[in-house]
Amino acid sequence: MDSTPMKAPAQRASLRGQHSRVLEELGSEICSGRLAPEQVITLEEMETRYGVSRSVARETIRVLESMRLVISRRRVGVVVLPPEEWNLFDPQIIHWRLASADRVSQLESLVELRTAIEPEAARLAATRASSAEVSDLIGLAGQLWAAGEEGDADRFLALDVKFHAAVLTYSGNPMFSRLDSLIGEILVSRTEYGLVPERPDPVALQRHVDVANAIQRRDPEVAHATMRSILVQTISEIGTLAAGADEAS
Repeated sequence: MDSTPMKAPAQRASLRGQHSRVLEELGSEICSGRLAPEQVITLEEMETRYGVSRSVARETIRVLESMRLVISRRRVGVVVLPPEEWNLFDPQIIHWRLASADRVSQLESLVELRTAIEPEAARLAATRASSAEVSDLIGLAGQLWAAGEEGDADRFLALDVKFHAAVLTYSGNPMFSRLDSLIGEILVSRTEYGLVPERPDPVALQRHVDVANAIQRRDPEVAHATMRSILVQTISEIGTLAAGADEAS
């Protein structure tokens, strides 16, 4: 019996694993500055350094090019692009940047972006969300509050991601809803790097409930103001926690 077809899935999985590994290492090095702008990467170097085939090296470069982290130049090779060229909204780039030593300033800039978007999303949701969507949001806010009160960090994070994604979606603005993965990566990374309180602040918990209630009451201005207060508090928490970590070290 010919066993070749049985090997193909395993081979494909192996190639995917190699590709993911090389992509993670190169992306991290570029976003941390270890690979500086204008530095040249060759396919031959990648094959030797990572022990992968030419096809894996090429596929990795294609992904990095799609993120605008590198560009292929004839007779030169693959050139690292400066940060102003990067697709800073790509969740993977956000992840890599937050893994760098400059993570606090990166995170602060991302929360400032959220402050410009999410309050407006909440305001629009108060006028556009359907009754079923409002009911869903009220339920999420209640579950989020309970998870925070109980100190269930994993459940709290999962619900926090869902809550903020729901507000973006229920705004009725398709451009806002496409930012859900970006916001989710910010929330996950903030937790991953210890830039959240050990237990959610009770005021912040209540404000999430208050946002949902304002949307339920169809009160756009209160929904906007309350969501903004959540994000202003987040910026303050990040600064305080980062300062504490610096003192401890």
